Amino acid sequence: MSIVIIGGNERMVCQYTDICKGYGYKAKIFPKENGSIRKKIGSPDLMVLFTNTVSHKMVLSASQEAKKNNIPVARIHTSSASALKTALDQHCVFA
Repeated sequence: MSIVIIGGNERMVCQYTDICKGYGYKAKIFPKENGSIRKKIGSPDLMVLFTNTVSHKMVLSASQEAKKNNIPVARIHTSSASALKTALDQHCVFA
């Protein structure tokens, strides 16, 4: 099982990874826009968008890729660890 996190705080990348490991997910985290994300996303089980810390352009391109590949998207305004845990709790119920 894999998850893609777009946005968030660069200093919390290790915490995001540890949280995802606790839920049994492998995480790819993109706190900044470094080139095209389309090629890097792959086919995860869940995409998390931290909308407060990412550009509108990046949100649109990630959302389009998710829609094209039927990837569920969790949009979270804050980029805190507890917000990520809440999103993963909600996804685990549906999975």
